[in-house]
Amino acid sequence: QVHLVESGGGLVQPGGSLRLSCAASGFTFSTSIMRWFRQAPGKERELVATVFMTTGGTTYADSVKGRFTISTDNAKNTMYLQMNNLKPEDTAVYLCNVLRLAKNYWGQGTQVTVSS
Repeated sequence: QVHLVESGGGLVQPGGSLRLSCAASGFTFSTSIMRWFRQAPGKERELVATVFMTTGGTTYADSVKGRFTISTDNAKNTMYLQMNNLKPEDTAVYLCNVLRLAKNYWGQGTQVTVSS
């Protein structure tokens, strides 16, 4: 079955960088839509970035455009989110998501905290 495991979160100062990883298994990685979401306490879940695996196309939320980059390593069945110039408002639990056959699958999330 679809299984997603996030890693790479942590505490970073404003302006710093982190790279999140999502190790995936149990589905056809190359034909899926994979996304990063985030959710901060008291706020709605936000779609951060999407990669369309069939085309390689990507989309980003306006709030992260120019700072975050979504990518994949197909040989490793892993998706990444490179986060640069982090801001305190980026603090959230970041969740890996796979959209497959109109169903959403989720990892457990990894905490990113941006604070001085």
